[in-house]
Amino acid sequence: MRKQVAYLGPKGTYAEKAAHILSKLANFQSPIFVPCNGLHSVIKSIAYNNCDAAVVPIENSVEGGVTATLDALWKFPDIFINKAVVLPIKHALISDGELSNISEVLSHPQALAQCSEWLSENLPNAIPLPTNSTSEAVNMVKGSNFRAAIGSKSLIQIEGLKELAFPINDVPGNCTRFVLLSKDLNSNSSNIASFAFSLISNKPGALLKAINYIANTGFNMSKIESRPSKRELGEYIIYIDLEINNQNNIENFLELKNKIKPLCKNFVDFGNYLSENVELD
Repeated sequence: MRKQVAYLGPKGTYAEKAAHILSKLANFQSPIFVPCNGLHSVIKSIAYNNCDAAVVPIENSVEGGVTATLDALWKFPDIFINKAVVLPIKHALISDGELSNISEVLSHPQALAQCSEWLSENLPNAIPLPTNSTSEAVNMVKGSNFRAAIGSKSLIQIEGLKELAFPINDVPGNCTRFVLLSKDLNSNSSNIASFAFSLISNKPGALLKAINYIANTGFNMSKIESRPSKRELGEYIIYIDLEINNQNNIENFLELKNKIKPLCKNFVDFGNYLSENVELD
């Protein structure tokens, strides 16, 4: 049966590129790609079994963790990360008008943030307007001589618009990690283990004790990030990525989980998976 893969649409987004790459790496045969309007819709499609898999951004090198994805992984503990790819992100300013006439700039909030310095220097009076996706933004500026969108250059050909500036992202090495989600745990080779936890008590040294377990087990922690639990002020969820590179590491990770869990009110394992860097054409 052909797999249905949800992603942040519509067509032309970096998420669509990631969906094609990850589906190929997962050996999906002739998958059906399902564009969704907003990250919450993508997550719900896999959480409520409307699709077999989903592709979402989880981390950007400039703006950090994608909060909607992190919150969803915590909310739906039966969803696991199977694979990941890191894509270079190069944004273009796209419009039907001229640069001198632009007074509104539309894009996904992450894209707007990744180009904020360029916008302040080149379009200081333009109003930034958030949209559900870069592709939606490009579609919304068609026919306007005062609106521009931030998005991939591939969207220019799709929508028949023109490039006003490229690249406009503030950091040349801007990249985003996209993950393939499913209800099945990955059993193939891995180089990252991801999990999150909330502590039983918010006391001095409580988090340090958990971090010391990680250090003493010999893992390199490649990411640590906190998010509010949304239950009460001052209560946080800690998200962690560990580097793993062999079978011994995986066995040590099982030992680590057993040590950390007694400290935790809740512990969610997002799975072990392979993350790869990919260059786009």
